[in-house]
Amino acid sequence: SIFTFLILILLVLLTVATFLWNLLVLATILRVKAFHRVPHNLVASTAVSDVLVAALVMPLSLVKELSAGRRWRLGRELCLVWVCFDVLCCTASIWNVTAIALDRYWSITRQLQYTLLARRRISNIMIALTWLLSAAISLAPLLGWGETYSPEQERCQLSQDPSYAIVSTGGAFYLPLCVVLFVYWKIYKASRFHMGGRRRNAVVPLPEAAQVKEASQEPQMVFTARRAAITFQTDGETWREQKEKKAALMVGILIGVFVLCWIPFFVTELISPLCSCNIPPVWKSIFLWLGYSNSFFNPLIYTAFNKNYNNAFKNFFVKQR
Repeated sequence: SIFTFLILILLVLLTVATFLWNLLVLATILRVKAFHRVPHNLVASTAVSDVLVAALVMPLSLVKELSAGRRWRLGRELCLVWVCFDVLCCTASIWNVTAIALDRYWSITRQLQYTLLARRRISNIMIALTWLLSAAISLAPLLGWGETYSPEQERCQLSQDPSYAIVSTGGAFYLPLCVVLFVYWKIYKASRFHMGGRRRNAVVPLPEAAQVKEASQEPQMVFTARRAAITFQTDGETWREQKEKKAALMVGILIGVFVLCWIPFFVTELISPLCSCNIPPVWKSIFLWLGYSNSFFNPLIYTAFNKNYNNAFKNFFVKQR
């Protein structure tokens, strides 16, 4: 039908766009020396996981969608490989998003302790833990924890063993979901605290004769002398407040898109094995591809809030031409 054809075109475009966009982010990080440091290594790790989703997972999922009755006709071995890479790459993408949120949180709330050296060391540890945890969750079915392939029904899916469903969904989604929600709440609270403190500490200016003003661009600094004491008043937002608001907005959008994309899939994956519910295959496909789309939105979000990436993209294309 025409509707099926349009859906097919949309999924193909989503797969190609996800692959190319994340590949562009990786190429930019590799070419620009200024990006060879934190937090760009976290962005690079996220882009690697999302590139693998687009290159290894989404095409085979598309083949499955095109088969009659969404049956798997590619054999047991390829089914195991597809499920393994699906869980590995998607889990790594989710935990990389969590690592980016944690890095933003620590860079705001622990500016003195979170030095460049500490940031580099912690980010490398988070990347290593991300891929190790993702590999452990993805390899469990290969070691006999549940079955992913049914030759009689020609069905290839995640292991429906209830214990594996609880562990895998908890480790791949619900635990990082709790972490990112806590991080966003702390970032928002810190931002509100500093803005509220600035308003409480504002000083009412004296008459013009008792003031000495320094002409500068916004934010303007006013020095007021009163009884041998010097107080400070800032007109407009400070640099730290602007940084906190920008980080809160970026992390908020990143978390919001992450939750909207993945929560329908992981709710059904947790409920279905526990209650033996038969969810229509079409809804499973919709939830699965909605989760895949998160790999497309990730690079759009964390590069849209960084002017250096926009400039690097422009220079990259200019040099190519």
